Amino acid sequence: MWLWILIILVWLGVWLGGTYWYLFGKPSPFSLESLRPPAPREFDQKKRDKVIKQGFSPDKVPKNLDVIVIGSGIGGLTAGATLAKAGKKVLVLEQHDQAGGCCHTYIEKGFEFDVGLHYIGQLHENSLLRIAFDQISEGQLEFQELNQHFDSIHIGQGDEKREYTIISGKYEMKSHLIKQFPDDKEAIETFFKIMKVCAKKTHYLATLKLIPQWISLFLLKSGIANLVSPVFRLSGTCATDYVNTLTSNKDLQVIFAYLFYGVPPKDSSILINALLIHHYKRGAYYIKGGASEIPFHIVRTIQKYGGNCLVRAPVTQILVNEEKTAYGVKVRKGQEEFEIHAPVVVSNCGIFNTLQKLIPPEIHVKPDIQERLNMMKHGRGSFLVFSGFDGTQEELDLVSTNFWLFKNNDMDKSMEDFFALSKEEAPDNIPMMFITMPSAKDPEAKIRHPGKSCMTILTMVKYEWFEEWKDTTVRKRGDEYYNYKMRFAKNLFDWACTLFPKIKDKLVFQDVATPLTNSHYLGAQRGAMYSAEHNLDRFHAEAVARNRCHTPIKNLFISGQDVFSCGIAGALHGGLLCASAVLDHIVYIDLLLLKKKLKRRKAKELAQLAKKKIE
Repeated sequence: MWLWILIILVWLGVWLGGTYWYLFGKPSPFSLESLRPPAPREFDQKKRDKVIKQGFSPDKVPKNLDVIVIGSGIGGLTAGATLAKAGKKVLVLEQHDQAGGCCHTYIEKGFEFDVGLHYIGQLHENSLLRIAFDQISEGQLEFQELNQHFDSIHIGQGDEKREYTIISGKYEMKSHLIKQFPDDKEAIETFFKIMKVCAKKTHYLATLKLIPQWISLFLLKSGIANLVSPVFRLSGTCATDYVNTLTSNKDLQVIFAYLFYGVPPKDSSILINALLIHHYKRGAYYIKGGASEIPFHIVRTIQKYGGNCLVRAPVTQILVNEEKTAYGVKVRKGQEEFEIHAPVVVSNCGIFNTLQKLIPPEIHVKPDIQERLNMMKHGRGSFLVFSGFDGTQEELDLVSTNFWLFKNNDMDKSMEDFFALSKEEAPDNIPMMFITMPSAKDPEAKIRHPGKSCMTILTMVKYEWFEEWKDTTVRKRGDEYYNYKMRFAKNLFDWACTLFPKIKDKLVFQDVATPLTNSHYLGAQRGAMYSAEHNLDRFHAEAVARNRCHTPIKNLFISGQDVFSCGIAGALHGGLLCASAVLDHIVYIDLLLLKKKLKRRKAKELAQLAKKKIE
């Protein structure tokens, strides 16, 4: 009897000790000491290019690599910088001619356009996302808070058009919405309660990816998880079904799902839609100096710890040995291929690119790989129109506010009808679009590009409408392709001119990105900037638990949007989750401990300030 008690106590002690060591026993990659005051902004493009446009050659590859990261989007850079700060020598390889993925900007004819970063939320002081950005850039990123009125939503056309405004503020966002929908106060109150639950308990879903999978599945299948929090049920709840229980007001239903990402509300999770709105509750922000500041500073963090980031470095294959273990990659330069070896490979180029294109064919067909691929669907393609104007934002009445335009208030039907159209019908029947003006958001844009303004318009399209040109060369796809994409562009731009009439006569430059463009420059599978589709099936709690950074191939990890969710913040968290998996250490605990330190420091500063005032 006593022997058994002793055995149990010893086992319990070992388990508790092991758990403590796993959570707290390993050194943190993060520290307050690594932060330094932001350096003066670097405006010299040649100096910037040495960091974000360093071309691949074998002699630039660091010796004795620990990790190779495929793709320099924010997910790959976050994983790379975190691992570098943890003592790993990291090489990031980017197929494009500059680093950054959707965080890069491109300059043409004196205009600078953001490609995928239009605004970010949850960057208020001491937020977890802000602390993460500070750590991976070592304090070098600066953020510009946008006007409190950060989004406008237009529904309908002509005399039937209704305009609604979304403002930030811990309490103001909800009260402002109630003012616009006074008859739906209860529905809005309930939705905001759901937003709060989803935001405060999302880390439970992330935990499913960090603990052993069998434990996650046991907690879910036994019902224990649902007893702990409703977030596990909400993640698998259909957005349309849920909001139908709140209100019959179709305009308000659009508001609850207006941040579209290619999936109609009937196929999306209420958790994701709620999180997207909550993301901006405490403010919307832009990067001072433009989106390319993100890769510029994170790459320098990786270099500081002995790593590097090389562009024009398309990875053609992930090297896998007979034991089904990744040990490096093949990189193409001109007509040659070079092997680069490392004990860990992190892929930030999407689940489909990774497991369909880059691993050897004989492994790709194996059941465990196919099972992992079958968990995801291809996302919708993105279509962007980049317009440059001769004139300042004041002269053209451009603002930092974003505009979301919908031709009607039935998102499910309009998206279903649009994606069912033929290739010829589609350009003239676009149901919705998004307008952003990066030059009006960044206060330094006037310094870098004086007298010029720019606008980016985005909508979602079907890859199949452009597929016939997939084997043509970028910028040489022929007149038919050009004329077809310009039909989309003209309709989108004309629609934008109804809001900003002064821009029509001041247009001096226009460029258009189709799904094929996104595939070429971003490596986006089928032109989907949000990567794999963010549908309801993907966010059922059990699917969340199974979709983790580990892959069936040992030492091959997935990072970015396909790990958890879309957008810059979603991809960044994908990078943190991936770094946790590689290190076998939950780096979120380190970030939370830093957050506590910063709160204590802030409280101490406020106390000292109050004391001085009294004296």
